[in-house]
Amino acid sequence: MILALLLAAALCPHPHRSTAARNAFRVQRPCPGGPDKGSHLRCRGYVIDHIVPLACCGPDVPANMQWQTTAAAKAKDRVELKCGARR
Repeated sequence: MILALLLAAALCPHPHRSTAARNAFRVQRPCPGGPDKGSHLRCRGYVIDHIVPLACCGPDVPANMQWQTTAAAKAKDRVELKCGARR
């Protein structure tokens, strides 16, 4: 059983979130609602989310990111937890 867990971890390493990738995504695709006044990073009502979750072996690259409403992100997070639990 331990060997199976080690093999699964080796096949799908859980990458750390990259600030550089997130910043590159912001440059490529600005906030859909426009940035909050006085900030170029904040985008009220939206979050940057991975299309294929990191827990499901999704890459941490701008091409795998999307702007998502806060409500949609919370709903998607519930589904992603199930994927992470299978690891």
